[in-house]
Amino acid sequence: MDRRKSLKILGVGSLATSVLLDACKPADKKSGVADTKPAAPSAAGPDRQPEEIEHYKNVTSYTFFTAHEMATITILADIIIPKDEVSGSASEAGVPDFIEFIVKDMPGHQVPMRGGLRWLDRESLLRFNKLFKDISDQERIQIVDDIAYPRKARPEMSQGVAFFNKMRDLTCTGFYTSKIGIEDIGYAGNQPNQWNGVPDDVLKQYGLAYTEKELKECASYT
Repeated sequence: MDRRKSLKILGVGSLATSVLLDACKPADKKSGVADTKPAAPSAAGPDRQPEEIEHYKNVTSYTFFTAHEMATITILADIIIPKDEVSGSASEAGVPDFIEFIVKDMPGHQVPMRGGLRWLDRESLLRFNKLFKDISDQERIQIVDDIAYPRKARPEMSQGVAFFNKMRDLTCTGFYTSKIGIEDIGYAGNQPNQWNGVPDDVLKQYGLAYTEKELKECASYT
């Protein structure tokens, strides 16, 4: 099952635009690792109002997820976007840290995410008598396959489906706003180029031609 291709098609459209906009703001750069992580708001800068700086400080002053929850998020994110021959995995792109930031910046995600993680552990205990992070890869996929496809999921899986939808949205947003994710889709952005004038066939179509002076001054880069 090629999840990466499906995720590229889906993109991040189902997640609120505000998440994407927040995620695209410049991040503080600390060592070489920051370049690979999803962008997060900087605490200072010409575009920051005092109340925004204060909000950023509040959001980054505490940790929301427990170590156990972060381990589960990391595993699940890498199931959604695994490492392949093209690029790194979701966790290598810093997605777990991105999700930690987002649920504090947008508290409406906190209850659904924490509740979903507990649902996942409960389902894992019922099936395999172990927490989700402690079961095998094959056992994890059995659970994920039951909640990853809303149209095929059984009614009793509805809570897990809702959680996985949110987790997938956050994972895709975090990954595809990171350096790794941007390179994965081949986005180059605005780059300088050279204009060599109107093509000869177009000029001939309209009976026009450049003068030697125009060619030298306007369409030459030597």
